[in-house]
Amino acid sequence: MLRFIARRLLLMVPVLFGLSVLLFAWVRALPGDPARALLGERASDAGVARVNEVYGFDRPVLEQYGVYVGALLRGDLGTSIQTGRPVTTSFLEYFPATLELALAALLFAVVLGVPLGYLAARHRGGLVDSVVVSGSLLGVVTPVFFLAILLKLVFASWLGWLPSGLRQDPRLDATHVTNFYVLDGMLTGEWDAAWDALVHLVLPGIALGTIPLAIIVRITRASVAEVLDEDHVRTARAKGLAAGTISRRHVLRNALLPVMTTIGLQAGLLLSGAVLTETVFSFNGIGSYLFGAITDRDYPVLQGFILFIALIYCLINLLVDVLHGVVDPRVRVS
Repeated sequence: MLRFIARRLLLMVPVLFGLSVLLFAWVRALPGDPARALLGERASDAGVARVNEVYGFDRPVLEQYGVYVGALLRGDLGTSIQTGRPVTTSFLEYFPATLELALAALLFAVVLGVPLGYLAARHRGGLVDSVVVSGSLLGVVTPVFFLAILLKLVFASWLGWLPSGLRQDPRLDATHVTNFYVLDGMLTGEWDAAWDALVHLVLPGIALGTIPLAIIVRITRASVAEVLDEDHVRTARAKGLAAGTISRRHVLRNALLPVMTTIGLQAGLLLSGAVLTETVFSFNGIGSYLFGAITDRDYPVLQGFILFIALIYCLINLLVDVLHGVVDPRVRVS
């Protein structure tokens, strides 16, 4: 297993290198000029030239890429053109919000998706199966921004049960140590702040987690249905094993592999696809920050944030592969 992990980590190097090349070329293919985005459309040519000189945009492209890679190898993601702050500092400030939101959405999707998919597979063709499958189809086709606005309208505006946006009530004046607001409340003993941050995650977490929920339901249903028809399950029933034992040892254990892969892929997508949800709920995460960076043509922020998210995505996939080996001995042996 250790050799497998080491090999996968080494394979990440060419993947990230290739991504850095594509990313570097993509940001420079975007229409617009970062210098004019900083100075305004009425900026003088001399001012634009000065900004390009400061940030090295007047150098040959290959030289710019060499400087970029050299900074990456030193752990330097660059400095924002718009704010003048290091990209790493901005990432550590905004990423906790997105990670909290992604974890809330993933928890919502997994806790509901796996049991619902299992129930649908066990009652194939019945009322439960029809309701679950119809609900999953509805979840897939409903746009995230529409669902987010609908949730705000019903549960925040009409009923007043939940907050309509932000990460936490600013009137609490909570202490922030790690920028993970729920965790910070626990670490500092400010349980009211932790609870408030948790409540603020409910609506955006549901909005963001609905599509992953629908996908996990359908994958779980298909996987469990396939395993239920296999010979070893019929043999276990013929031996008179208890239904709970058959479900745990023979059905769920074998059906989990594609479900785990799906969950891993959805976790990576949630980290990179929260722009609309963060915008609707005024949730100050990397999604909304990246949107602003694209508008401002802030090359260092775009390159640093996307490359860091890609690294996390690769690590999540590695974790899923390791868990495959834990669940299925055949994968571990191979």
